[in-house]
Amino acid sequence: MTVAFSAMTLSDFLASPDIESSPAWEFINQVAEQKAMPTLFHSRIQKRLLTIIDQASPDYEALPELRCILPNSSVVPDVSIVDKKHLPLNNQAIECAPDWIIEILSPDQRVTKVIAKIQACLEAGTRLAWLIDPVEEVVMVFWNDRPLEILQGSSLLPVLPNLQLELTPVEIFSWMQG
Repeated sequence: MTVAFSAMTLSDFLASPDIESSPAWEFINQVAEQKAMPTLFHSRIQKRLLTIIDQASPDYEALPELRCILPNSSVVPDVSIVDKKHLPLNNQAIECAPDWIIEILSPDQRVTKVIAKIQACLEAGTRLAWLIDPVEEVVMVFWNDRPLEILQGSSLLPVLPNLQLELTPVEIFSWMQG
């Protein structure tokens, strides 16, 4: 179960002492809410995505659960793919939208809340987002300049330019079994 608090500013949220507790807290649409705990399938998919995306390009880095501070929000995507030249040299949150985010829907998450997070990232400059639904075995693809796509089976999933990666929903969902 997640807990939410409303009626605060982004500055108030960022000054809160427990936002990095596990699971992390996010601030979207002026509401602070704690992320859902990941499931086994969620963790397996996340782990595999991090590995294959990192191997696909020297220009981008795939990072798990990285706090990203946007103009009006503070989000912690399941996977953030960031151009390495935008990563801070210190151990701080990034203060920009990731180039690509991936969210993996957990059974107790509401899809509308996750889409609101994706929308906040797209509005702040994220170019591509995937919302992976392990129950329905679909990947919803969000762009900052195109309509939503819902892909399944052996459809090739879109990735950022300069990433040498060919991946399909059926491959992603095969990882749930280990």
